[in-house]
Amino acid sequence: MADLRIEPLTGDHLAQVLGDVARLRISVFADWPYLYDGDLAYEETYLQAYTKTGAVCVAAWDGDAMVGASTGAPLADHAEDFAEAMPADWSASDTFYCAESVLLPGYRGRGVGHAFFDVREAHARALGLTHSVFASVIRPADHPAKPAEYRPLDAFWRARGYAPLAGAIAHFSWRDAGDEAETKKPLQMWGRAL
Repeated sequence: MADLRIEPLTGDHLAQVLGDVARLRISVFADWPYLYDGDLAYEETYLQAYTKTGAVCVAAWDGDAMVGASTGAPLADHAEDFAEAMPADWSASDTFYCAESVLLPGYRGRGVGHAFFDVREAHARALGLTHSVFASVIRPADHPAKPAEYRPLDAFWRARGYAPLAGAIAHFSWRDAGDEAETKKPLQMWGRAL
């Protein structure tokens, strides 16, 4: 990771790079398992929420080019779909939501994913939050778009102390590439104490 710079961004600093984050999300989420057919205008509007709360964006830079970004915010300030999916014994007011992590393929396997989690978890602790969660999209194992070489990130997440939360399935809508309309997708919530 010596050639990359990892930088947490909040507030106005984050607002200045929303276009970069939006373009990365569209590019990376077009691939499996998301298959997201993104729209720049929607992305920039969606990302505006991260400039107003206790949110953070962890940016990975190669020189002046943003090659990765990872967002997070207090769960109470994020989309209700995720807070509503949480088990009854988890409080949204004590929980940080690790939202999207996107990294261009050529930069994977260099420890950036760990840096993304490290910075977001430190940010959550600084806010006084005691738990961290994220959501992973659920796709059928036999989905025709699934690449033969795909490796799920479950082992990486478990090594960081996360585990699936029993019965905690959120639903979020987006349009898959090739589809004409948005459809709801199930997402498994994973969590850990900080």
